[in-house]
Amino acid sequence: MIDGVKLIPLVQHCDDRGRVMEIMRKDDPHFPGFGQAYFSSIYPGVIKAWHAHHKQTDCISVIYGMAKIGFFDDRPGSPTKGKTHAIVVGEHHRVLLQIPPGVFHGFKAISPNEVLLINLPSEPYNRKNPDEIRRPWNDPGIKFDWDTQFR
Repeated sequence: MIDGVKLIPLVQHCDDRGRVMEIMRKDDPHFPGFGQAYFSSIYPGVIKAWHAHHKQTDCISVIYGMAKIGFFDDRPGSPTKGKTHAIVVGEHHRVLLQIPPGVFHGFKAISPNEVLLINLPSEPYNRKNPDEIRRPWNDPGIKFDWDTQFR
């Protein structure tokens, strides 16, 4: 795993009425603060990558479908600088991914249906000056294979 990225298991509580799953609470030890809540989707086979933030911590959970999440650490001084990592998460692996500033990340839908994720980032989106660093999904400086990479 990339240094500073947290994988927090989530638990669904099910009964004869349905189910409920807490994603994050302000009294959780890993709560980084609240900026906003939003959902995003990824169509089957589509890759949405790469992006990172200067100060924002992302707190992401895939709530529908399955996705491969890729990580690339480009932070100066990080013990995992230059490393990549992949994880598959979603309906069959319920987790909260906490991604610190400076860690590039991206998504590929690997289920036959659209993937829905929720993000509870630590900062609100600044429309006039977005806290985003972007690189192309196939950036040759990031040694990551979206079709086969698992580490």
